[in-house]
Parts: sequence; structure tokens; C-alpha cells
Amino acid sequence: MNNNQYKCLIVDDEPIARRIIKNYLGKQADFTIQGEAGSAMEAFKVLAKAPVDLLFLDIQMPEVNGLDFLRTLANPPKVILVTAFREYAFEGFELDVVDYLLKPVPESRFLLALDKFRKMKPLQASQLQDFKQHYLFIRADRKHHKIDFQDIQYLESQGDYVEIFGSAQHWRTKATLGTLAEQLPPHFLKIHRSFIVNMEQLTAFNRELVEVGGKTLPVSKRFREEVITFFEGQNS
Repeated sequence: MNNNQYKCLIVDDEPIARRIIKNYLGKQADFTIQGEAGSAMEAFKVLAKAPVDLLFLDIQMPEVNGLDFLRTLANPPKVILVTAFREYAFEGFELDVVDYLLKPVPESRFLLALDKFRKMKPLQASQLQDFKQHYLFIRADRKHHKIDFQDIQYLESQGDYVEIFGSAQHWRTKATLGTLAEQLPPHFLKIHRSFIVNMEQLTAFNRELVEVGGKTLPVSKRFREEVITFFEGQNS
């Protein structure tokens, strides 16, 4: 791939809107589509895995609107808002977006937005540090929550749900440990099929048990070597 290509993510709950943007971008040699998402939650997962240089973002979407999603990003890429609503323009530009496009977007207007982005001469995300989130983004109690990693002590699988325990509160979200593990940094270690622990929060441990947040959790034989290896690495 050409090193001068900008990586893009398209976020819109309307497939036809995503298709139009993909069609416009497909004609531009210096832009490549890294992915697309139909919701803020999907977009968050894409960004957590790989950085992009430019985000095409709808505003009115189910569950979390685009502006609220943008506010949760610790290290956001450049953003072009694409929406059918005029009334969010001021709020959008307060968030330092590149441009604000109204649907239906004529190709000529779309190209002007791309030129505006090019003139900013942003460093490509691939030339920056890896995209790093400092929080876990979940849905619980009919709301979306942004939880700092440092506030999490451990996660426990409970059937179709995961309970996330912090020092002051806990959250219950419909998810699997595997899905949440993809969003967690390396110091969160799976010690049992039902538990992931923030190893920086441990107060005591041995080969079979760890203590965190006043609770004793089992270390299964399957994950014992990983736990030992982690501590050996800390002490080396």
C-alpha cells in the first residue's frame, strides 16, 4: 500500500450512506478504507484494534450519537461529520472537526472536505504511537459507561453477562470475557475461565489463588503458567 494513503473509517447506521462515501473514496488514490461500522460501539472496537487517520461520522445513530462517541475518544483521529441535521454544526466545530457535511452529500462538496483535510497535513496515524484507549466502553443499565482501566479490579463471567468490579462500584453488561479482553491492556490477565484480573490491583497471590479488592479468586491450572510468567517478567 502506498505510504501516502490515509486510512479511513466510515461510521453510519445507514448502509446506503456508507456505500455512497465508499464510492466517493474509491476514486481517490490517497485514501483507503480501513473499515466501516453501523454504530458507535462497532466503531469503538475497530479503533481499539487499529488506528485511522480520518473518521467519517454520522451523528444521529442508535444508542450513542456520533458527537457523544467522539467525546469518549482519548486520541481521536481527524473527523468529518456527515449528517442530515443542521443543528449540530456549532457543537461539531467545537469538537474541532475538519468539516460538516449535510446529507445528501454531493460529490463535489465531499471532495472539498477531502481537500480541506489534505491541507491540514496531519501526521498519519501509522506514524504516531499505536492508538491506545485508557478505558473500557460498555453498555449497562440502559446507559453507556466509560470506565478507566485503573478503576477496574477484576471481571467475572456470569453466563451471558460479565460483572465488572471496581473499587467503588460495579457494572453488569451483556458480553463475553473474550470480547471484553480484546479491549483490555496486557496487565489484565485471564486467570480462570470465569475471571480476568487487573494484575496491578493484586494485594496477594500464590500459584493457586490471587487476592484483589478484598476477594480471593482461583487460578486454574490452564492459566497458571501465564500468571507465573507475568510475575517473573515483573521481577526481571
